[in-house]
This record gives sequence, C-alpha cells and structure tokens, in this order.
Amino acid sequence: MESKGLQPMDSEQLRENAHKMVDFIADYYKSIENFPVLSQVEPGYLRELLPDSAPNQPETLQNVLDDVQAKILPGVTHWQSPSYFAYYPSNSSVAGFLGEMLSAGINMVGFSWITSPAATELEMIVLDWLGKLLKLPEDFLSTGQGGGVIQGTASEAVLVVLLAARDRVLRKLGKNALEKLVVYASDQTHSALQKACQIGGIHPENCKLIKTDSSTNYALSPDLLSKAISDDISTGLVPFFLCATVGTTSSTAVDPLLSLGKIAKNNGIWFHVDAAYAGSACICPEYRCYIDGVEEADSFNMNAHKWFLTNFDCSALWVKWQFPPVENENWGGILLEFEVKDRNALIQSLSTNPEFLKNKASQANMVVDYKDWQIPLGRRFRSLKLWMVLRLYGLENLQCYIRNHINLAKYFEGLVAADSRFEGCKYCLSCQLAHLTWDKPLLGLVVLSMKCLLNPLEKMGNKWVVTPRIFSLVCFRLLPPNNNEDHGNNLNHDLLDAVNSTGKIFISHTVLSGKYILRFAVGAPLTEERHVTAAWKVLQDEASALLGRL
Repeated sequence: MESKGLQPMDSEQLRENAHKMVDFIADYYKSIENFPVLSQVEPGYLRELLPDSAPNQPETLQNVLDDVQAKILPGVTHWQSPSYFAYYPSNSSVAGFLGEMLSAGINMVGFSWITSPAATELEMIVLDWLGKLLKLPEDFLSTGQGGGVIQGTASEAVLVVLLAARDRVLRKLGKNALEKLVVYASDQTHSALQKACQIGGIHPENCKLIKTDSSTNYALSPDLLSKAISDDISTGLVPFFLCATVGTTSSTAVDPLLSLGKIAKNNGIWFHVDAAYAGSACICPEYRCYIDGVEEADSFNMNAHKWFLTNFDCSALWVKWQFPPVENENWGGILLEFEVKDRNALIQSLSTNPEFLKNKASQANMVVDYKDWQIPLGRRFRSLKLWMVLRLYGLENLQCYIRNHINLAKYFEGLVAADSRFEGCKYCLSCQLAHLTWDKPLLGLVVLSMKCLLNPLEKMGNKWVVTPRIFSLVCFRLLPPNNNEDHGNNLNHDLLDAVNSTGKIFISHTVLSGKYILRFAVGAPLTEERHVTAAWKVLQDEASALLGRL
C-alpha cells in the first residue's frame, strides 16, 4: 500500500517543506519583538491544548505550523529577542542556522574518524582557527602538542577534564586515594563544577569553593588558594584540580590566571580555565589581556554558542597533550613523579575500544577519534556551523559585533548612573584603590554599588558590592528608601518580577555580598540602542511604581 503524506526521505518533498519552514522561521524573526520576551504561561498549560496521544494518520505541515504559532510560541521564552537581557546570551545567526541545517541534512554520527573523516578533520582545523584567533599557545592546537574538541556545553567540558585529572592521579596513587582528592575554585565558579565533582566521585567536602569578596572584584585570591592547598596537604589530602573563571556568571569576575597557574603547576594540579562567556571577547586584541596566563593552563573552554553567533550547542574545549615531567611532587605527603606517558590523560580516561569499533586507521594511531574526548559515543557534525560563522562573517565583523555589545553596555551604564535612585559605580578613588585594572579596556559589564557614592576616602569594607564593568553584563540595584537594607533585597526582587511580568524585557539576578543584584546582559544579535533605551524606561517606570507604593 502506498504511504500517505511525507516519505521518510524525498528530495522534492524536502525542498517544498523546507521552503515553508524557512519562511516560517524568517517570519518569526521578523515579528519576534511582538512576543512577550519571557513566556507568561502557567505550568502545565500545554497539556490542556494538545491531544492525549499521537495521531494515527499523518497531518499536514501547515497544521503543525499553525499549532506552533498558536500553542508552542506562547510557551517560548524568546532568547533571540532584542529585549532579552537575562543570564548570558545564546546567539543565533544566519550563518549558524545554515550550518545547523546542513549538519541536520547530512546527519552523520561522527564518533570516530572512519565514520566520517571530514567531520573529524574539519573540527580539528576549525578549532585550530579559533584557537589562533584567541592567540592560544601552540600547545593547545592540533598542529602542536594539543588539540580542540567541540563539547555540547561548558558543563560537559569541565566534567571530562576533571575526570582526566582524577584518573591521572589515581593511576599513580591507586583507586583508594579517591576519597583524598581535592578540587579548588572560587565561590563564584559555575555550579557545573560541583555537578562534575558529584559525577566524578569527589567527596562533597573536598570540593573547596574559596570565598571571594569585593576586595578582589570577586576573583579568586592566589593567597587564599595557596593557604588552602597547604592546609590540605598537611592533613594528607591530595590537591588535583583547579578551575579558574574568566567572566563569572554572577558578575563577570576574572580570576588571575597567571598567578593561579603557577600555583597549580608547583603543586601538580590540573589547571582548567572556564571562559565560557567571556572568551568570545578575547578575539579582540584590546581584550586579549583577560586571558593572559592561559599558557599555564592544561585546558581552556569557551562557548561559541553564547556570544559568537554560533547556534546552540557548540562549546569549544582545548587540552594540552604534553604534560612535562614533575619531579618529587608532594601530594598528601606522597612523593610522585609524572612522566611524559601521561600526556594523553583525557583520552586515557575516556577511551573505549570495543571490537565492533576497531578499524585500521584507529588501531594504527593515525587519526583522532573524538569518541575518546567526550562522554557519549555519538556526536553531531557541529563544526560545520562554526566553520560557516568564521567564513561567512570573518574576524573583523565578529570583532565589531562584540564591540557593539560592549558599547551598548557602556550606554546602559550611563543611564543607570544618571538616576540617583539606583546604585551606580563611579570612577572614584575608592574604585581605583580596590580595582587595579581600570587602565585595561572594559568589556561591557556594569556592577553598580553604593560604595561609589560614598566619600572616596572612606574605608573600604567587604560589605560593599563593588565590581567594575567587565564584559557585556550590567549589574545594578534599586536603592531602598532611607537606605533601609532590610528592605533592599525584597525591593529588588519585586522590581525583577515587575519588569519581567510586563513581557517587554527579561532580566535575571544574582546575590553578591548578601545583596540582591539585578543583571542586564547585552548580547542578543538583534539588540540595538533603542532596545536598551526602552528597557531602561521599563525599569524606571516599574521602580517608580514600587517606590510610590512604599
């Protein structure tokens, strides 16, 4: 019997229906400003709108698209809206979309070189391209002693390198040493690290998140790290992994990579750098300084799907294969020597070699098999979209794209600073004393605080929430009347709910030094100055309404 509706694959049906889908998507982007940015539906809304079971007979694409328009889009939070300022951006672009479309069309599963040689080799080449744009050391490139791999997210990236670091130590100390292994990071580090520790069997008390405060702009203090490591070694624990961040989620703090890297190297600790968000800015020469010290790292990660016009998911991870010998290393009172044979730690940790996957090229070690660089076996042809982004936009346009968002953040900074009802960071003496990087280019972050409104000679204290603008995030808060801090957090929580409930913009929050802080992240591809201006008006109007009811 001849089947009805769509064939499993038919080139002419694909052409006809794909044109309809592209038109639908293009119309969506053309009208995206008409949707509430944050979905306004209630939990469980969709079950009331869709049938209890799948249809027995095929439906038309138009019927499905009608349901998307009427039932699905109301439940979508529109991350590509020009008025989306929450969390961090998740960029989409024409080039990224075309690459995603091509990847879906080819639909290969590239777990090893032989399953699709072009997928493996293009990924190696494209990540070398991106690594060179970031001016990563040669040790991170496939043409050197390292290499790159595309993970799904930064969470996967930190997990696989933590597992590699763990197994590297356990091969020396034995599996019973697992309970002694210690991980270090700041308390501003993404929660993905804690999840990686849970998966990796690291005891919860051995995931040491070192407290930060405004005295270091919420960056990890090398002195506190050194003390923590020394204390742990003295009690027989084994420090083995350090995660530094360039652009933390809360306030885009930048950990001092060079100092931390030297501490890690002196103690035989794997040093991972998470630049998931801020790494994109470092393709601009004036911002490359924020990853100075990356040469000390063993692994480096940035998300091309955040601020680099590459559709989700595309998280670039680079690792060094060459681990130099470390002689007489003191871990938990045990003297160790690491040899060059440990250079493939990531692959040794994640590699499997079942009979059904064996082939001549892999067995001869002639090729890279990316199945051994990640958790799952299967993998998509993700390098296509990054390749298209790099080719169809080019470095100069990508740099302009980043700089435009930074300038929009600076513009928003000025708007906030001009309204005395909000806390704003001024370039006063107290800021200069607290922050030693004002002479460096700033990347689009504003963190606003009452500290800068105080006498610049007044003593600085950790209770103040102060961070200079770095990257394209703006942090700010509405001042409580009469400086009543007991009501300050509730006031800003209410302001967040009020502005998001309008549907006109979407922002998110964090907590710094106990204070509830609003975050305004500029980074959506369609955002223009008029959207920033309109967002500020929403904030001002809702703030006036809240203050008027007090």
